[in-house]
Amino acid sequence: MGLARTAQGTALVRGGLPGEVVEAELTARKNHLEGWVTQVLKPHPARYQGPLPPSADLPLEYQAQLPVKQGFVQESLERIAKLNFEVAPIAPSPSYGMPGLYYRTAAQYALHPLGGLAYRLPQSNELVRILHDPLIAAPLQPAFELLSNWPLANLEEVVLRGSIYEQKVQVGFIGGAARYFKKTAQALVQEGIAGVVWGEPSPKGRFRGQVRHLAGATHLLEDFGGVLSTVNVQSFAQVNPKAAGLLFQEAALVVEPGHKAVELYAGSGVLSLHLAPLFSEIVAIEINRSAVRRGEADRDRLGVQNLVFKQDDARVLAKHLPADLVMVDPPRSGLAPEVLASLLQEKPRQILYIACDPATWARDLGRLVQGGYRLRFVRPYDFYPFTHHVEVLSVLSRE
Repeated sequence: MGLARTAQGTALVRGGLPGEVVEAELTARKNHLEGWVTQVLKPHPARYQGPLPPSADLPLEYQAQLPVKQGFVQESLERIAKLNFEVAPIAPSPSYGMPGLYYRTAAQYALHPLGGLAYRLPQSNELVRILHDPLIAAPLQPAFELLSNWPLANLEEVVLRGSIYEQKVQVGFIGGAARYFKKTAQALVQEGIAGVVWGEPSPKGRFRGQVRHLAGATHLLEDFGGVLSTVNVQSFAQVNPKAAGLLFQEAALVVEPGHKAVELYAGSGVLSLHLAPLFSEIVAIEINRSAVRRGEADRDRLGVQNLVFKQDDARVLAKHLPADLVMVDPPRSGLAPEVLASLLQEKPRQILYIACDPATWARDLGRLVQGGYRLRFVRPYDFYPFTHHVEVLSVLSRE
């Protein structure tokens, strides 16, 4: 959100860029005003003029986005962590043909009542129908066009997951009853879709309820920096594989080798697979059973013998210590209190912290530094061009 000062108080405005003069519709919140830009009167000189989906909340020319994201990370370190540390230059997203575009290998859309695919506006049920999505990767573009014109009644959402390595795409249906979509799924596979999965709507989130495979391939292979990892439409994997691969490769360069490493929030263990040559033993801890199974299959296919998966909560870290390195890639909320307490009590020699939220990352870093760690390395990575999101790679060492 853009921030402005008004006679009525502080205003947080979606769609506004630094230095712009805008008109906005504002609603009073508890301690501030909040709303949307209705008209840009004086645009930012680098405001992006091409069409973007509603999810694109940083509409700047690509090179102008990077210093903004660099600033997010530097400011979080100084204001929240209270650390004076120079952040390494941001690693831009690799090009997929056009700077900042066509990078997403996963996307989800609502079904518009008038047909076609739509985005939900943030914090709203309002749907915006879109005819083209310039952020999704090349393998997803034909699938988007196909599904935009396909009769899909009784569905709530359509989910896409593609592979740049294989140039294929899977489709996920959310809503309705699985038995009604079997023939549709078979027809889509005949049209070139790699595979189709159905998931029941769940208040816990997408694909958190019952899931059924309807037709075609059950998974795809994607290249993350030289490691071929299994991905599928119903499981989490980084959506910008080239950018994620560069981060994993640099992670292997900035940590010191040792005997034992432990990865928390491991997913299917792509980071552990990258770091496996540096350690005698790696334990990857992940609570999701499907992710563990995919990780074990990838490990066996790649012939990695020193990696062990444990299906468990990250809070069990203490029973897997001591270790020379603990790797964490937590959700946006940051480290669980139990994980932070284990790190401060057991004090592994190194902590590799990958974050998707600079604010909670900086909060956790401040506590780790107060507990005796020294921040050794920080680099932002741009996984999500045209959005405010920024990934952070950092390393801490015990004093």
